[in-house]
Amino acid sequence: MRPLPVLPQLPDGRLEEGFAESKPAYNEAEAVTEANRCLYCVDAPCVKSCPTGIDIPEFIRKIATGNVKGAARTILAENILGYSCARVCPVEVLCAGGCVYNAWGRQPIAIGRLQRFATETTLAQGGMRALYASKIKPKTGKRVALVGAGPASLAAAALLAMEGHECVIFERKQYAGGLNTLGIAPYKLKANDAMKEIAWIFELGAIELRTGTSVVSGDISIEGTVTAKSLLRDFDAVFLGLGLGPDSALGAKNEAGPGVYGAVDLIEKIKSDPAMTLKGVTHALVIGGGNTAIDIAHELALLNVGDVAMVYRRGREDMSAYAHEIEYGMKHGVRVLTERVLTEVVRDASGNVTHGKLARAQGGKPVPGTEETVPCQLIAMAIGQSRATEVATAFDGVALDSKGRVVVDPTTHRTGNAKVWSGGDCVNGGKEVVNAAQEAKLAVRDMLRALAG
Repeated sequence: MRPLPVLPQLPDGRLEEGFAESKPAYNEAEAVTEANRCLYCVDAPCVKSCPTGIDIPEFIRKIATGNVKGAARTILAENILGYSCARVCPVEVLCAGGCVYNAWGRQPIAIGRLQRFATETTLAQGGMRALYASKIKPKTGKRVALVGAGPASLAAAALLAMEGHECVIFERKQYAGGLNTLGIAPYKLKANDAMKEIAWIFELGAIELRTGTSVVSGDISIEGTVTAKSLLRDFDAVFLGLGLGPDSALGAKNEAGPGVYGAVDLIEKIKSDPAMTLKGVTHALVIGGGNTAIDIAHELALLNVGDVAMVYRRGREDMSAYAHEIEYGMKHGVRVLTERVLTEVVRDASGNVTHGKLARAQGGKPVPGTEETVPCQLIAMAIGQSRATEVATAFDGVALDSKGRVVVDPTTHRTGNAKVWSGGDCVNGGKEVVNAAQEAKLAVRDMLRALAG
């Protein structure tokens, strides 16, 4: 077995460490009690609502009968990232949202918490290698390069490693895990817990991690880079799990400068940078109406920023954030201001943010003469992310659509290049971790057929 990669350790003193879990882990008695509420439906709607198709009644039945390891096997057979998905999936609109109890006005089964109990209990006792020791196939001699170390690539690498194929993951950042490590709200999943799952995956063997390495076009690579041509030449297959790019800017007056952050960048700093501080921040504005916007707004509120306002240019009904997330954030003090547009960032002589100018909006556009000035010391822009997919076109035959997403066959996730597959946010535009896991599963199924000749 290849020596396990040494994962860079996150430093102490990060703001993330101060968060409590929104859904604490069940103990055994709690899990069995909840499992016994399940009706074990035939043709269960919860299964239909799960992007990876986990047999939910089956794994819950196993918990109820004391077969926790069997429950974990059932989960991981369909979703190898079942541990993290148990904590980060919006179960309220997926599996639990499909539970028959909802139609009867009763509390749905806590599927996410039961899934966490099964996977966390089992993996903590011996990791994935112990769980799959008898199923890991002999080395095939085939090598697969995976670009990006986010959920899609990690899921693909785990499945490939169990089939005996050697995997090398190339990641441009210092830490592996992508969204799970650096982008999930800490009250759902902390970075150290995401790193546990990565370590469990690497225990399967045959997986190498190269951080600080970017993929580039052209014929020449310098230190810290590798060319797309060399990956096509040196590997039997390539998987592109590129994720998304930097936060988009709004273009408001005086926007550029200290105190104004991209929301994803700010979440990453809260999770990984011990130098990040909110000292002196008593008022904050979050611009946007999506799930990233409510996540960072909620985080700031939980970090004791006294007034956090989520500012959206259209009506509440037009916000793409999940309703349950907005309500949860509002319980902790997040204010929602609709039909408003940030037009200017007001700074003092030292360049520090002191206020934001908000105008009334009609049809998402500011109405002249309606501006009001509100105090704030921090502004987070959560209006979307750019694509990080340009490098994909360095692989001959790989194309992007009009929105910058990698074009794949939806059933196989193979690109226009017969040696290249892709999945995750770079394909779907930014969905859930569970979607990345499913797309990786589809890609690997087809990749295995190709590698077998």
